[in-house]
Amino acid sequence: MNKKNFLWIILDLIFLVIFNVVFFVISGTEHPVSVWISYGFIHLAYITLLITPKLIRKSSSSSVFGFSLYTISSTYFLVEFIIGVICIFAKPESYKVSLVVQIIAFGIYAAMLISHMIANEYTADNIERHELELQYVKNCSAQIKGIMNQVEDKNIKKKVEKAYDTLHSSPVRSNNTARDYELTVMDLIEVLEQNIERNDLIAASTTLDKILKNADERNRRVG
Repeated sequence: MNKKNFLWIILDLIFLVIFNVVFFVISGTEHPVSVWISYGFIHLAYITLLITPKLIRKSSSSSVFGFSLYTISSTYFLVEFIIGVICIFAKPESYKVSLVVQIIAFGIYAAMLISHMIANEYTADNIERHELELQYVKNCSAQIKGIMNQVEDKNIKKKVEKAYDTLHSSPVRSNNTARDYELTVMDLIEVLEQNIERNDLIAASTTLDKILKNADERNRRVG
């Protein structure tokens, strides 16, 4: 365990230590069931707040997802803390009201948290798909542009420029039927780099024709 993790654990324990010390010093250990229910639910609410980071979907938008889940968990903890403290001070003899109210509060929290997690999953999947789709246009265009700077033959350079224009202006969106063509284009660009390195202009011209053919077909299928 590194120092940073150790410090986070200490920070997380501060509330639990202070709350329990105040609770037992002021009110002792003899309480009706309603008080112990409130005591338990306050701890449950705090634990849900602590585990919230584990529920955040890892993606480029994790901070946005985390903010929404933290807001829900923090609100639940605050509401539960207020309800719990009121019940602890009131010490109702019947535990039913205390239990029902806090179960309802937890149920509302759980429903909101899970619904936001489901929404975050859909959003994260869409973001990852968009980033994957963007890679084809972005990476292929960058590779072709790099090749363009290495080519001296005018005819080959013209074909490379055409390939760059085609790839650079390609739609970012994609689908399953276009994916095979995208992979083919990526492989052919690597072949083209080898052709240029060997100064094999005939092979380079043939490879460029294949790149343009597959890129056009890919664009047709997503268009």
